[in-house]
Parts: sequence; C-alpha cells; structure tokens
Amino acid sequence: MREDFWAYIAGNKRRSSLYTGMTNDLERRMWEHKHPNNPKAFTARYRVTELLWCERFPTALDAIACEKRIKGLSRAKKVAMISAQNPEWEDLSADWYG
Repeated sequence: MREDFWAYIAGNKRRSSLYTGMTNDLERRMWEHKHPNNPKAFTARYRVTELLWCERFPTALDAIACEKRIKGLSRAKKVAMISAQNPEWEDLSADWYG
C-alpha cells in the first residue's frame, strides 16, 4: 500500500491567518481543523478551516522539507503560492464531508 504525504496551507475566511502543515492524511487533518478539540490551538483561535494550497509528496521527509521551506517564506510569497494554485482562494476541502 502506497502512502502519500502532503504539505498544505490552510487559512480562515477573512484571509487574515495562514497555517502551514504536513500530514499523511489530508482529509483527516482538514476535518481536525474544521472540528478542533483544543480551543487554544492557533487554528481554532483564528478559525483556520479552509484548505487553500496543497502538494502531494512520496515521502514524509519530502513533505516535511516543503513545510519547513514554506514556513520560512514571507506572507507575500505564501499568498503568491496560494494564488498560483487557487486564484479564487476557494476551500479545496469544501465538499469532502457531505
């Protein structure tokens, strides 16, 4: 069985907060962002619930390297990445949960 790994950027509806992460289960991870257990977590406090950008990788190390690279970018460069893949800034996970 092949496992995929993802680097992703999630944000809130107001586009004021961005969160960069990596996971081996993007659907589960976005569910966790949309239904937070810890109200003090950054993503819960700032209502980071929308998947704005993602990229699949064959290994965890590749996804982690991408996540670290993105975290080192300026906000303007992150916005440019999102806009290049998702010009309308739509929630890419909006229809995943019925």
